[in-house]
Amino acid sequence: MNTKSERRQKIRYRIRKKVSGTAAKPRLSVFRSNTDIYVQVIDDENGKTLVSASSRDKDISAQKGTKSEKSKLVGQAVARKAKELGISQVIFDRGGNLYHGRVKSVADGAREGGLQF
Repeated sequence: MNTKSERRQKIRYRIRKKVSGTAAKPRLSVFRSNTDIYVQVIDDENGKTLVSASSRDKDISAQKGTKSEKSKLVGQAVARKAKELGISQVIFDRGGNLYHGRVKSVADGAREGGLQF
């Protein structure tokens, strides 16, 4: 039987076969650790990270609240930074995690911030 991490890695590869970011429509990649959540907006054609945000940023880590609430703030922060660069459309990459809980909170926060996916 596969371990949880091996299974997630297979799911990630399957997602990445289909999902690729361009300069016009970059990929919003979510990485979830046990304590924190990290989000990047990536242009895969040039291999560049355009925008990033995480729950370890000073303004977010200072906030009180659950991990899901902080995840929503991370989504809003990355959306705000992307808007400043003129990015309004992204492709969501859940990184092999299920689309609920913290990953869903990031997506909701990014949508509230004005990103479309």
